[in-house]
Amino acid sequence: MTGGSVDALLLLSFGGPEGPAEVRPFLENVTRGRGVPPQRLEEVVRHYLHFGGVSPINRCNRALIIAIEQALATAGLDLPVYFGNRNWRPMVEDTVAAMAAGGVRRALVFATSAWGGYSGCRQYHEDIARARHAVGTGAPELVKLRHFFDHPLFVAACADALRAAREQVDPAARVVFTAHSVPLAADATAGPAAQGGHRYSRQVTEAARLVAAAAGVDSYDVVWQSRSGPPQVPWLAPDVTEHLDALSTQGVPAVVLAPIGFVSDHLEVVWDLDHEARQRAATLGMDFARAATPGTDPRFAEMVVELVAEHVHGAPARRCSQVPAAGQGVNGAPCAADCCERVRPDSVS
Repeated sequence: MTGGSVDALLLLSFGGPEGPAEVRPFLENVTRGRGVPPQRLEEVVRHYLHFGGVSPINRCNRALIIAIEQALATAGLDLPVYFGNRNWRPMVEDTVAAMAAGGVRRALVFATSAWGGYSGCRQYHEDIARARHAVGTGAPELVKLRHFFDHPLFVAACADALRAAREQVDPAARVVFTAHSVPLAADATAGPAAQGGHRYSRQVTEAARLVAAAAGVDSYDVVWQSRSGPPQVPWLAPDVTEHLDALSTQGVPAVVLAPIGFVSDHLEVVWDLDHEARQRAATLGMDFARAATPGTDPRFAEMVVELVAEHVHGAPARRCSQVPAAGQGVNGAPCAADCCERVRPDSVS
């Protein structure tokens, strides 16, 4: 589908538990086939239970859906918005079945990830295909919207959140952008070489550059967090807490963490940053602030509507950079068949 009318919009996300009894089965869904050590799984179970077994992600997504519905109405786009998840209720298979039963035949999909890569992009395509296969005959046509890491509204929302966080701490605070780490081998598969590659790490680095420039930040760092794989597999580094140690040895008095890699405050933000990183900074005697994620900013919902308009009205794709991305507007190239393939634990050394 490269334009024309659509019947609905599906917000497709990661999912999260909403009670203690849901934590372990949710995490088993997330980690199935990924070679995550049992001790790491138990550790993450404790992280969720620290917050009562409830991830903020579903709540954040429901609030985002309301904002998107309002922005669609303002733009004159009469589209119902459905909600489905990869790993927990509401499961995308059930949502697509409800869409089919409701007469939806063509729909766009907004995935709550700005990035390329397997987990951030290709796996959402797999989620869509799996859901359509589960529904069978009568399943709606579903097309995932493009990467948005360099959309001007995304950049503006992140930049304003960074400015607000910097006002909370010493002016000499170091700005540190964070995003979810992935195995180095997985990052290397992100995008066909003929297109220059749309590597996840390259997109994150570019988004950090754009946000820093918009916020008036001349010097900053990009680090990684939330590693979960086997210890023998190399992942993107440095880790955020280790980086705080390094900054402390350099005499940096304060830090502002900007979670550029995350749309909303789900567990890997509230635990890894608000809990662990904040505690580490306190131990080191460093002042600490964390920038808000962009999903609650009205401009984020407006951005989603602009992405929809690229398909419905053929509106031009607004971007702030030339770093490669998949699905660039109505006439952009879709993901290649071999793009961002999954790197399995037993294939990485």
